[in-house]
Amino acid sequence: MIGKLKGLVDSYGEDFVIIDVGGVGYVVHCSTRTLQNLPPAGEAATLAIETHVREDMIRLYGFRSDAEREWFRILQTVQGVGAKVALAILSVLDPGALGTAIAMADKTAVARAPGVGPKLAARLVAELKDKAPAFGAVDPIVASLAVAVEDRRAPQPAADAISALVNLGYGQPQAAAAIAAAMRQGGDDAPTATLIRLGLKELAR
Repeated sequence: MIGKLKGLVDSYGEDFVIIDVGGVGYVVHCSTRTLQNLPPAGEAATLAIETHVREDMIRLYGFRSDAEREWFRILQTVQGVGAKVALAILSVLDPGALGTAIAMADKTAVARAPGVGPKLAARLVAELKDKAPAFGAVDPIVASLAVAVEDRRAPQPAADAISALVNLGYGQPQAAAAIAAAMRQGGDDAPTATLIRLGLKELAR
């Protein structure tokens, strides 16, 4: 199994790059984000590789980091997500942003990927929420509040305050982060009005 390729960029296709390693050209399928960050033809490149072997073919998938490759694997544990959809998701969200989106239950961000509808985005968020914090740059307290709101387990004042900020035009992740910060200041028992006031102050920073 091939786990890494280091060679010269030979040429690009729509969704792949050919890496020349000692005169052998390897066709490596990549996300749009990865392709855009590779050097021009003739220059050196290194890719982490995931090898898929089937009866009729061997296909290589390339990634700029081990974290991106790990997300490629994790995404495919969800029903309805194959290699093509996993690459589409990684084309619109880098590993850190994807981890944060899932940790924050931000289905809208995940659904921006081609081939990912609202139902699949919801399934991805629900099934991967426990794995996401390790990859996302998000405060665990904020993530747990976002998930609690999604599961309707959040304290009512917090849920109402987040809903109020969303109605004012803020995104769900922003609102959850602001109210989590407000709860730190006002305490878990703070009323909705106090949380909204502190949350708006946090967003105005």
